[in-house]
Amino acid sequence: MSAQEAQWSEFVGNHAGDGILHALRTGPYSFETGGFLPEVVIGYETWGTLDEQGSNAVLIQHALTGDSHVSSGDSAEAGWWEGFVGPGKTVDTERFFVVCVNMLGGCYGSSGPSSLDPEGVPWGSRFPFTTVKDSVRIEARLADELGVDVWHTVLGGSMGGARALEWAVEFPQRVERAVVVAATTASSAEQIAFAQAQCAAIRLDPAFADGDYYAAQAPGPVAGLGIARRIAHITYRSEPEMEVRFGRAHQLGENPLGSPARDRGRYQVESYLDHQASKLVSRFDANSYLVLTEALMSHDVGRGYGSVDAALARTAGVRFLVAAVDSDRLYWPEQSERLAASLPVPVPVNYITSPIGHDGFLTDIDQLSPVLESDFLSPEH
Repeated sequence: MSAQEAQWSEFVGNHAGDGILHALRTGPYSFETGGFLPEVVIGYETWGTLDEQGSNAVLIQHALTGDSHVSSGDSAEAGWWEGFVGPGKTVDTERFFVVCVNMLGGCYGSSGPSSLDPEGVPWGSRFPFTTVKDSVRIEARLADELGVDVWHTVLGGSMGGARALEWAVEFPQRVERAVVVAATTASSAEQIAFAQAQCAAIRLDPAFADGDYYAAQAPGPVAGLGIARRIAHITYRSEPEMEVRFGRAHQLGENPLGSPARDRGRYQVESYLDHQASKLVSRFDANSYLVLTEALMSHDVGRGYGSVDAALARTAGVRFLVAAVDSDRLYWPEQSERLAASLPVPVPVNYITSPIGHDGFLTDIDQLSPVLESDFLSPEH
């Protein structure tokens, strides 16, 4: 547990304050691939109140570098789905008990590489290989502690969609509805390839120190993490959006044709990627980026069940809503179509129409509000 984690409230059986980070110590855990931690901490936030029947709990799953702060609640900081989750909104926190969990291996409250081992040393390179299945199994412990036997709905996009689908496969008896947005049943070769390049950028940074850079006075592998973010962000946006937004325009006051080459100025799109890299480097741990990226690379709901079809057969009692972003070039809509058609009860794919690409699941999620409000999250359901 890191020094930052120690400042967060421990689980004490009450949750005064919506959108406030809590921490639950949940004992030892043996990972899917054989790793072990003597103590796992789960960082999470809640909104609303669990009803007496325990029937109104909604689990929202964040994406790769996201966190549990999905809505402001009693916090002054806006959440990443602020217009979608809250009082009177699509995921109505006056009606539902909403939970969002920081994924195992991250750096926002749950145990990760920057957390301290029993000797007070960051786990660093010793942190176990983590899978999406591991995260879901740990989240089930939190559900037990919160008194949630069955989730009314599990909902997420991108890696959050993978986690929502994994919940339906791992614990079908505990999920009534699953909303899987811009995700797939198993990471494809191309998705793994993009991810591998990002991981290599971090590991090849001279400051990476084989993952044990926390004791150094230097800031760690920030250059490598920045390159990883640049690669990732290109896949999160669409080519037409970048062309319309930037084209070949020069950054104000800079000349990309300058000489010598090392001193040349930037195109606007370069400045944009630099900005995205700087933002992530200021808030995220490089080791956690590796752990979570490799968890997503390993995503395969069929692992342990013989095949994807056998795994999906376990979800016969779960109602699904599958959605895709029409301009997504990272999680192709065809992958959502295959998932939807492969379910025990096939469903149509709901499309988010957005010019920006994969990130449309974040910026344009409100397009799913009509179908969610009329069906999945209506008072009649």
